[in-house]
Amino acid sequence: QVQLVESGGGLVQTGGSLRLSCAASGSIFSLDAMGWYRQAPGKQREMVASITSRGFTTYADSVKGRFTISRDNAKNMVYLQMNNLKPEDTAVYYCNERLFEYPKMNNYWGQGTQVTVSS
Repeated sequence: QVQLVESGGGLVQTGGSLRLSCAASGSIFSLDAMGWYRQAPGKQREMVASITSRGFTTYADSVKGRFTISRDNAKNMVYLQMNNLKPEDTAVYYCNERLFEYPKMNNYWGQGTQVTVSS
């Protein structure tokens, strides 16, 4: 059973930094693509950053240059370093794991962690 547990959210002022962590279990973590998504009130969930099993990263245009996704396969962890935070970054952030479970890809989600950026 795949489980994802996020931590590290909180309240921060504009321009501040936070580091989100996601602990994964129940899969062969090193083979799976991981990502961070966020959902603000009244908005759809959107991809923030993703990282493949080989370490290739993708970012939403709105966070490029400010956020960095990384993973530690030895610890089954994925991180999101968020710098120069803006009020529009306020959202619930979700960890995502995509793995192939024959015959299809499946998505798994954590419970989410709240990030609030005050102006």
